[in-house]
Amino acid sequence: MSEIATELPVVVIGAGPAGLAAAAHLVDRGLEPLVLEAGPVAGSAVREWAHVRLFSRWGEVVDPAAEKLLAPTGWVKPAEDTYPSGADWAALYLRPLADVLGEQVRYDARVTGVSRTGRDRIVDADREAQPFVVHYESADGLEQRVLARAVIDASGTWSTPSPAGGSGLAALGEKAAADRIAYRVPDLKDPAVRARYAGRRTAVIGSGASAFTALAYLADLAKSDDGQGTHATWILRRGISGSTFGGGEADQLPARGALGLAAKAAVDGGYADAVTGFRTDVFERDGDGRVVLVGEDGRRLDPVDEVIVLTGFRPDLSFLDELRLGLDERLQAPVELAPLIDPNQHSCGTVYPHGVGELSHPEKDVYLVGMKSYGRAPTFLAMTGYEQVRSVAAHLAGDQEAAERVELTLPETGVCGGAGLFDEPEAAEATSGGGCCAAPATLTIGAAPAASGGC
Repeated sequence: MSEIATELPVVVIGAGPAGLAAAAHLVDRGLEPLVLEAGPVAGSAVREWAHVRLFSRWGEVVDPAAEKLLAPTGWVKPAEDTYPSGADWAALYLRPLADVLGEQVRYDARVTGVSRTGRDRIVDADREAQPFVVHYESADGLEQRVLARAVIDASGTWSTPSPAGGSGLAALGEKAAADRIAYRVPDLKDPAVRARYAGRRTAVIGSGASAFTALAYLADLAKSDDGQGTHATWILRRGISGSTFGGGEADQLPARGALGLAAKAAVDGGYADAVTGFRTDVFERDGDGRVVLVGEDGRRLDPVDEVIVLTGFRPDLSFLDELRLGLDERLQAPVELAPLIDPNQHSCGTVYPHGVGELSHPEKDVYLVGMKSYGRAPTFLAMTGYEQVRSVAAHLAGDQEAAERVELTLPETGVCGGAGLFDEPEAAEATSGGGCCAAPATLTIGAAPAASGGC
């Protein structure tokens, strides 16, 4: 890259936990960051799930370089062993950190494209010598651009939730049923949201931490005076095995293990029924406007009033189309990282710490970090993102030894059940044994649903 280009800022896309941590590490390394945030405030995406409590403690969600940057301001770190909500994380950490960075963070700046100056993705000639050009739009629609020596995309995946359809596409009728569907964990402390679910039947589609949380919330609602009659139908694309509910007490993040146990308690307590091996194909409406879910195998479930789709997220790669990215064809994650997190290979939530080596692309000096680096894979931890950006910042500063050094030990999930994308418990057992730990025994919970979906 030319001498002029090296004097340009490193553009960081997204002022969430990973993006602001990246900026802090760049400052610590003497490099200039410019953070472009699509929302009006720092942690805009986090604020949209403000009501959800993290399963990581404060000591695990504050980046060391960020804490160093905050220290001179008199910032006091919350008690390390307590658990913040999304609202706490945004207000007590992300906002102060963004305030310290000051004008190095631009809000209402939605990135619309990234390329090399004067070079589309086809052109080889003198490519790496050209700085990046980043186009973005402000809230009033004004188009702007900025040049950069490197680009760190920490924009996450929150804006692109996956649909309910088992094929990865929206199920037929899913868009038409949008008035009955939520793609986020509902805030049942909000009176209007609470009234939407109280006393009603809700289908929860998904098998991860978000689905566990939704099931636990609905069970609590059902136990309350104003929630009598509330019931959930939990829809899983695969069967139920010992790994379905996570690691429980064996999880080294206790609150993460407790989420799975809370979901199991909701089923065992009769507040939710589990429908397994069900891949949603069609949303239909009955005569009362309720939703009838139809599976790929023809099964029709009993009508529900609401549907909560928690089938994961996927990265928005549209604005990176002019860059030469090396992405795994399954996960849309960097090719070197994908084997570590591919649920086709294992369901372990534990991932080896990794950095610039696993995050590099054919396009030099562009990195996808944080949630976005995982593509469509689940089970991302803030600590993982902080280690990623520490390594990337060290590399950009020319400290390759530090970039390649591992400075993190991640907590074990306490579970590994073989391939993570199976339909039946038997498949889990068949594919287990060669992974990182032994497969747990198969569990049977609740009553088996009838073929007609009598649950």
